[in-house]
Amino acid sequence: MDRRVKVGLIGVGNISPAYLKGCRAFDILDLTACADLNMARAAAVAAENGLQALTVAELLADPAIEIIVNLTIPAAHADISLRAIAAGKHVYSEKPLAITFADGQRIMQAAAAAGVRVGCAPDTFLFAEHQTSRKLLDEGRIGTPVAATGFMVGGGHESWHPAPDFYYQPGGGPMLDMGPYYVTCLVNLLGPVQRVSGAVGAAFPQRQAQDGHMIAVKVPTHYATTLEFASGVIATLIMSFDIPGGHRLPQMELYGSAGTLNLPDPNGYRPDVLLLTGDGAAQPQPLRYPATWARGIGVADLAYGIVSGRPHRASGALALHVLEIMTAAAESSYSGRHITLQTTCERPAALPLDLPPRTLDS
Repeated sequence: MDRRVKVGLIGVGNISPAYLKGCRAFDILDLTACADLNMARAAAVAAENGLQALTVAELLADPAIEIIVNLTIPAAHADISLRAIAAGKHVYSEKPLAITFADGQRIMQAAAAAGVRVGCAPDTFLFAEHQTSRKLLDEGRIGTPVAATGFMVGGGHESWHPAPDFYYQPGGGPMLDMGPYYVTCLVNLLGPVQRVSGAVGAAFPQRQAQDGHMIAVKVPTHYATTLEFASGVIATLIMSFDIPGGHRLPQMELYGSAGTLNLPDPNGYRPDVLLLTGDGAAQPQPLRYPATWARGIGVADLAYGIVSGRPHRASGALALHVLEIMTAAAESSYSGRHITLQTTCERPAALPLDLPPRTLDS
């Protein structure tokens, strides 16, 4: 594909190096500019990466830029995405789409009215190991799926993160922080969810950061959630910052009538896929896609969709459905009832095999 799509990046924090590298792995993307509230930091990143440093307003006003990659903090996702849409840009947001379901709906409604596309992280479900898992499932290697599990449990960010306060404020917590990886991965494999039930809590009312200051915990830090898929599969999902003593739980498993898939880390850092059948022996599965794919693949797929007119995979509809699932877990706990979801989405199309290097369409 000869046409390149110009991209501007807003927010040059900790996640931006992954996007700077990942976006340049695909020929369709032309990453040209970056912006940040801290202009000195934007200028430094621009100089290091051959970009133009602009203010947010200047970047949004640039008529050549077609896609805005929104890497701001979660609390700013909705505002920046809505501003980008108002400027006539397609937008790809870091996860989650917004920190409330209502704001996610506003983004999608605005995009529909403006005739632009919304994409959203995580795009890790497009990585080689997850697309390989999807192929194994679609080929019937585990028979009919019947259940799934996902576990992201640990002791929280205060033990290692230089600025952990956010993770215990509204918009933080394990579900909105790490849940997008797990829920998106499950929807890619199993399709949309119909109903959610959950129990949430916070074991520790305060956390002590590395520098000694105390952090008041204002969000749930442990989620035990059941997802009922339209296909009939039932998944158990535990997201927790309340387990400092370690565990031996799998990160993800998918159980079928003829076998089990032990899935890699949905956050994208363990590349092995294991197939378990009758005797329980784990059979490593070769990856069928390039292992070099990284964050930015969702932006590239969005660009292909814009140019060719096909649906893009890390879509706003998928992200809004995932956001509703995650927020429904706490709503269920607080209300004492199952939550039947308002949204649904198409199961994203699997990526084709044997793609030429630096491309996503055959």
